[in-house]
Amino acid sequence: MVKENIASILAAYSFNSFEDFSFHPFGAGLIHGTYLIDSGEDKYILQEFNTTVFQFPERIAHNQRQIKSQGDDSLLPFTLPLPIPNSAQKLITEWNGKLFRLFEFVSGQTIQQITNLNQAYLASKAYGVFADWGKIVETHKLQECIPDFHRLDLRFATLQKVAADKESISIEDQEILDFYLGQKALIAEYKKYQSVLPHRLTHNDTKINNLIFSNDFSKVEALVDLDTLMDGYLMYDFGDLVRTVACSESETSQYWDNIKLEIPVFEELLKGYWEGVNSLATAEETKSLILGGEVMTCVMGLRFLTDYLQGNIYYRVEYPTQNFHRAKNQMLLLKSIQASKAELTEIWKRVTQSSN
Repeated sequence: MVKENIASILAAYSFNSFEDFSFHPFGAGLIHGTYLIDSGEDKYILQEFNTTVFQFPERIAHNQRQIKSQGDDSLLPFTLPLPIPNSAQKLITEWNGKLFRLFEFVSGQTIQQITNLNQAYLASKAYGVFADWGKIVETHKLQECIPDFHRLDLRFATLQKVAADKESISIEDQEILDFYLGQKALIAEYKKYQSVLPHRLTHNDTKINNLIFSNDFSKVEALVDLDTLMDGYLMYDFGDLVRTVACSESETSQYWDNIKLEIPVFEELLKGYWEGVNSLATAEETKSLILGGEVMTCVMGLRFLTDYLQGNIYYRVEYPTQNFHRAKNQMLLLKSIQASKAELTEIWKRVTQSSN
């Protein structure tokens, strides 16, 4: 991207002349191309929208408008940086056949993994506070920007169909496949909750790197990556925190013997999230939190294994069996979570029932 092209894109925004600015690529994101725009005393993030991953940009813009119009983000203890409207009051700017968005820059620190338990607590509390803040949003007005994103039952059914259509499966592949196809009890429990859980505003991608911390890591400054804002269940957001923050290894790790649930991290995540949602959560939602880690770990394992069996058509891979290894990774984490169920339940009782 050259400066003249960026100037043409910025010309769509009338709140700043952008007569004098500098820019450079920013961050390590894998989805959108991102640039830091330095315009005098002001800084902005210009992001090229990846329509390959997010095929319904108009739905994302619709949801973000709904949330901005229905919620007062000044009531949040952190920033919720949504796209700045252009001169035509659109959140997405089209230029040369590509789509772009402009955001206010938020200064701070981002991390890929926690280095202490307090970071887990602060992160989880921020997502919980966001869920509570979003209780006024009319979720039936939100659109599915990624259809059936966290639908465990449908992901399970898809794997069943793909596996049935395979003419032959190796012994190693069959072992992992049998594990996931053996999760019928989890699927049944998930479906039971589907009938009783209320729909909430959920972030749906609650990784630690979707938060900006203050430079001293004493608080969360911003909750970012808001493209997956949809209606969902609280257990989705809490469960993905467990999956991504409380695992001893990243989801790409092949250190099989090291992959396990870090129970002290789980406890801090639950403490933080519960502080955020305890005045919001129904009895059924409170109970569902204990299942969240299993649900989200199984969802991702199913998606990785399905993609592998289909020939790696969705996730970017660095080698042909990477999705298989990701599915194995998630299988080992799910086994660890399920083996720890009794201990996790005791933690859940201590945290969620201490204030009752």
